[in-house]
Amino acid sequence: MDPYFYLKNLTPTQQVGALFMIVFGLLLLASVVAFLYSVREHGDSPQADLRRIELKNVDAILRTSWLMVFVFWIGWVTGDWVALTLFALVSFFSLREFLTLSPTRLGDHRSLVLAFFVVLPVQYGLAGSGHFDMFAVFIPVYVFLALPLASALANDPLRFLERNAKLQWGIMVCIYGMSHVPALLLLKFPGYENRNAFLVFFLVIVVQVCMVTQHIASRQLAQRPVAPAISTSFTWRSWGTGVAVGSLLGGLLAGITPWVPGTAFAAAFIACVAGSLGHFVMKALKRDRGIPSWGAQGKSVTGAGGLLDRVDALCFAAPVFFHSARWYFDI
Repeated sequence: MDPYFYLKNLTPTQQVGALFMIVFGLLLLASVVAFLYSVREHGDSPQADLRRIELKNVDAILRTSWLMVFVFWIGWVTGDWVALTLFALVSFFSLREFLTLSPTRLGDHRSLVLAFFVVLPVQYGLAGSGHFDMFAVFIPVYVFLALPLASALANDPLRFLERNAKLQWGIMVCIYGMSHVPALLLLKFPGYENRNAFLVFFLVIVVQVCMVTQHIASRQLAQRPVAPAISTSFTWRSWGTGVAVGSLLGGLLAGITPWVPGTAFAAAFIACVAGSLGHFVMKALKRDRGIPSWGAQGKSVTGAGGLLDRVDALCFAAPVFFHSARWYFDI
């Protein structure tokens, strides 16, 4: 029997289950290949050192991929609120990582408590209850007024604008952006019931493929960096290549989305542009802090394992993708 028609005849729940089996199988295969390559003798030459660095990067990507797929799977198996809780934990550790490498003052403690223990649960609670209009404006409107007020009441004006801008940036990226990933699971698309896990997979895979392709292209296509003080690997040619490959993949995956191929291509294009440029912006923030990555030597100072380095593109792509999908279907 043709595998395509076999999958089409499965129930939505069975189709999502088959998706996870395929993804877990591919990750297992990639992990085995990476392990076998890592135990080979590479010598002590400069080229061997570069291979070891590449292997560490691949290992970090695989570990993050396992984590995110496991989170998706647990959320799908156990229900929407568990998925929201798991992604809220990802937001918590990402924000903790962001702020640990950004010094704060005593006057910021009230705002920090509000961010971690009020803003974060309320944002995810709004998503879980389906109040998407308030979910979309709660942080950029209400929180952006409340947090500076809490800081002002602490009577500490030293670097007031810098401190609040830093906290607001962290909240927007780590809480607002990430919360839109599980929110996709709760949208009600016409004729697409019980298949939203496919849409989350679609978003993650096109953005990841875009970023990996851009990274490879920057090494193969010699061109002057756009902003060498921020990133020596970001060129218009490599960026365009990554966006093009990610968008084409999105068009090919239209069958698992509620869109036709042309619309799926456009949705993937929007996600890839937002994610790749957001990743570039996060590099600028790291340069401002004087750090090469949010986790030093691949280990986060917060114990989160450099999580923000792996999800920053998704944090920028998710809200743009989410609201574009809502606008398209008027839901």
